[in-house]
Amino acid sequence: MFRFRLDASTGVPPYLQLVQQVRQSLLLGYLREGDRLPTVKDVSAELAINPNTVVKAYRQLEHEGLAAGRPGQGTFITGTLSAAGPGPYRALRLALERWLRDARDAGLSEEAVTALISVVRQDLRKEGVA
Repeated sequence: MFRFRLDASTGVPPYLQLVQQVRQSLLLGYLREGDRLPTVKDVSAELAINPNTVVKAYRQLEHEGLAAGRPGQGTFITGTLSAAGPGPYRALRLALERWLRDARDAGLSEEAVTALISVVRQDLRKEGVA
């Protein structure tokens, strides 16, 4: 079953964190059309947040065409962001995990890792690669 998590240190509003997690899971193939999202009651209890926060996230997903509520049944994924499943991402994920372990072993802080990734992405954009 799909589970949400919140990170208070990001500065991102909780409802947007929920929306982003659904988008990411769709993109990576972890969620697919027809999958049921946790109930508003379950999410609000598990994350200790106001149910209206969850409702706001689910409404945003509905507005984007990614989910739809069914009265008495719950909220279901109705759209997709990627036709590919998690397979194409597996090798890249493993490589990234190795890189992050190497960065940690080299003494880079989480902030330094984030900064380095950001700089590389900017450089690649300038080159027209990303």
